[in-house]
Amino acid sequence: MLKKLGVTALSAGIIFSGVSTTAASADGNSQLNNSGENGEKAENIIYMIPDGFNADYATNYRHYKGEPAVWDNHLQGMYTTYSADSNITDSAAAGTAMATGVKTNNGVIGLDPEGNPQQTILEASQNKDMSTGLVATSTITHATPAAFGAHVDDRNKETEIARQLIDNEIDVLLGGGKNNFLPESAGGNQEETNVLQQAEEQGYQLIENRNQLLEADIDLENENLLGLFADDAMSPELHRDTEEEPSLAEMTQTAIDTLNKDEDGFFLMVEGSQIDWAGHDNDAAWAMTDVGAFEEAVQEAMDFAEKDGNTLVVVGGDHETGGMTAGANGSGTANPELLHSVTATGENIAADLNEDRSNTKEVVGNYTDMELSEEEIQSIQEAEDPKMAINAVISAKANVGWTSTNHTGVDIPVYAYGPGADQFSGSLDNTDLPKIIADAAEMELGGEISQNHSEEEAYTVKPGDTLFEIGLKYNYLWTTLQEINQFPNPHLIYPGDEVYFK
Repeated sequence: MLKKLGVTALSAGIIFSGVSTTAASADGNSQLNNSGENGEKAENIIYMIPDGFNADYATNYRHYKGEPAVWDNHLQGMYTTYSADSNITDSAAAGTAMATGVKTNNGVIGLDPEGNPQQTILEASQNKDMSTGLVATSTITHATPAAFGAHVDDRNKETEIARQLIDNEIDVLLGGGKNNFLPESAGGNQEETNVLQQAEEQGYQLIENRNQLLEADIDLENENLLGLFADDAMSPELHRDTEEEPSLAEMTQTAIDTLNKDEDGFFLMVEGSQIDWAGHDNDAAWAMTDVGAFEEAVQEAMDFAEKDGNTLVVVGGDHETGGMTAGANGSGTANPELLHSVTATGENIAADLNEDRSNTKEVVGNYTDMELSEEEIQSIQEAEDPKMAINAVISAKANVGWTSTNHTGVDIPVYAYGPGADQFSGSLDNTDLPKIIADAAEMELGGEISQNHSEEEAYTVKPGDTLFEIGLKYNYLWTTLQEINQFPNPHLIYPGDEVYFK
C-alpha cells in the first residue's frame, strides 16, 4: 500500500451536530468447518454485511434457492441492533456500532452521541499495518461503508465522506457513487474539489467497468485501487449489465486478491447494500436476487478462507428491513421459488404502465409468468403507488409477507468461519462484533484517532515543497489546503509561506 497512517484522518470540513464439524449440504458439497482449529490468530478479516437481512430472509432464500446457503452451516449466535436513541436503528448507527463497538444516534457516522470520533476496526487494522478495503453495491460513500472509514455527524454528507475515504488511504474502494468524487463543474456533487483527480495524484488507479476490474493488477507498495462503476448506486442484480458492471462476487474476489498481496494481512468489509432497498419496497424478487448475489460474494470469501487457514469471515446484517415473513396471508405454505420467474423490480415493471394502467396484465406478464386475477389487476390500477401494489401481488403469490416499509428492531443472526468463529456464539449486541474481531486478530480497538491531523496549526513552506506533498504529510487533500488558504495558484507556493490546516 502507499502508506499506513495508523490513525484516521478527518477532513478539515468535519462538523459535529452524532460448532459444528464438517457436514454435507443438500447438494452434496462439503461445508467448511465452523471452528477456529485452522489457526489461532486471524491474520485476515473479511466482514460481510447483508444490509437489511435477518433469519426470515435466510429462510425464504433457502427455499428460493432449493438448498442450503453457504452460510447455513456457520450460524453462531444472534445480536441486538438498537441504536443510542431508538429501538430501531438506521444503517449509520448500526454500521458505526458494527465498526467501532460504540452505540450512536441514528444518522451519525463514526462518532459517539456526544460527537467524539470513535476508532473503527478498519482504522485499528491500519494501525497493525494491514491493508484495508471497502466494497458495496450502493455508493461507496453510503452509510455502511462510510461507517468504517469516515466520521461525520450526518450520513447524507457523502461528498465529505468521499474526501475522508481518500484522505484515509483505504487501499481498495469498490462500488458506485462516482458523482460524489467529482466537482459540480464536471457534473458531480462536490462544490469545487475534484476528489477523483486528487485520488489519482495520490496513487489510486481508477477503474470504471467490469473488464477493468478483472484486469486490475495493483502493486500495493506503489498504488491503491478505486473502482467506481456507476455515477450513483450500482444496479440491482435483476438489472445489472453484466458487460459493464461487475458482480459483488467479482468485486470481492478482486479485493481479496489485491489485499492479500500484503504480508501483514488485510481487513475487508463487503456490503450487499440493496437487500435493504428491496425490503423498503417490499420487493420479494429483488430481495432474493440480491441475497443470491451476496451469497456468491460470501462463497468467494469462504473459498479463500478455507485455502488460507488464517482468515476470519464474519457475516451479519446491520438490521432487518421490511418485516419479511416466511409465509403470509393465512397460507399453510411459503413459495419463494415462484420468484424465479420475475425478471425486474417492481419499480421497473411499474415504469412500463401506461397512463390509465390499462396494460397492467400485459406488462406484468412481460416480466413474470404469473397470471393475475381481475381483482389483482384492479388493485394495481387503483393503487396510489403502482410499484408497491405490483410488489404486493407478487409477494402474495409467493407467500412472502411484509409488516413494514422501514427497518424493524428484531435480532439478527451472525455467521462466522475461521479463527475465533466460536466466540460469536450466544446472545450478543452489534457492538460486540468488532470487539470479538479485534480479539481474534490480536489488535487494539478504541484507540485515539487524529481529529486535527497535526498539533501544528500552520506549516512553514521549505524550498522544494509542493502543496501536494504537504497535504500527504499532514493527511489533507491538496485541494482542501488550497481552499483553506485561498491560494490562487496551488503550484506557486514559496519558502516562508504559511500553510494553515484549520
